[in-house]
Order: sequence, then structure tokens, then C-alpha cells
Amino acid sequence: MTGPCFISFFLLFNLLPFFQTLEASHCSIKGLPLVRNIADLPQDNYGRGGLSHITVAGSLLHGLKEVEVWLQTFAPGSRTPIHRHSCEEVFVVLKGSGTLYLASSSNKYPGKPEEHFIFSNSTFHIPVNDVHQVWNTNEHEDLQMLVIISRPPIKVYVIFLLSRFASTFSPLVDGCPFVFPLSS
Repeated sequence: MTGPCFISFFLLFNLLPFFQTLEASHCSIKGLPLVRNIADLPQDNYGRGGLSHITVAGSLLHGLKEVEVWLQTFAPGSRTPIHRHSCEEVFVVLKGSGTLYLASSSNKYPGKPEEHFIFSNSTFHIPVNDVHQVWNTNEHEDLQMLVIISRPPIKVYVIFLLSRFASTFSPLVDGCPFVFPLSS
């Protein structure tokens, strides 16, 4: 027969993880629930037509320190500006297709960017400070991507037409310098 002390001890150590899970069910920042519906998160286009940007998990809103996750949707023909930043990025294409333009940061003047076709279920990464642009070149479907960045909040550097690199992108530049949101 088991004594009452053993039963209390057994229940305490078996139920403790359950109570810790209940206590951790909210984010530490602003009392946000740990599990959220993406449709309920703030969405913005940051003055860039054709863009829908949602910070799924971020440094300012959610208190993350090492990583930030965005859901970005680009209407047909819309694109990021030509830019670089001081973090790594990983992209997962959820739907649609488009073109990634990428130039290495290893040269002072990176020259002509490489063109890469991106498509649903593809993934790619951008190294730190590599100049790049993502463009929805599909005329009929939105391009939707999950974007994971390191070291939030990030600094974004828009590339202007004054450099030799930007002139190779000249058909892509819409003449309107734009900086992506640093964080939500």
C-alpha cells in the first residue's frame, strides 16, 4: 500500500509540467497569447502598393531576440526595392512564383545580378549584406512567402540608381526609394 506522502510527491512532480505549460501559454510581451491566428495579426503595406506584410513573430511586439518571422504577399508585378541588410534571411515560398535578383557583397561593384526563378515550395537564403530584390513576375497569381530574419530589428539599406549595380537593375527600379519595416 502506498502512503499519502508518496501520492502527494508523485502528483506534484507529474502535474508540475502541466501547470508550467499553462503559465507559459501567453507571450511575455503585452500579454499576447502564445498561439495566435495570423488573420488577427496587424497587416500593413508600408506605403508600397501590392504588398501585404504581417509580422508573425517579432522583436518589438513579441519580444524575440534572435529571429523574426514575416508573412509577405506580393500582388502580381509588385516587388521589394533593391536593398541589402545586416542580417541573414531565409525565404519559404508558400504560393505563386517570381524572380529573385541577387548580387554578392564580395565585390565593391557586384555587377549584373543573378536571376533565380522562385516557385511554390521552394526556399532560398540571402547572406548578410548581399544586395537583392524579390519580384512577383507572375501576372496571374500572388506571391506569398514566409521570411525568417536573424538579428532583429534589422537595418535596411536601399540601393539607389547612383551605383553601377543599381544601373544593372534599372528596369526593376520604380524610382521610389523605400525602406522595408524594421520590425513590428
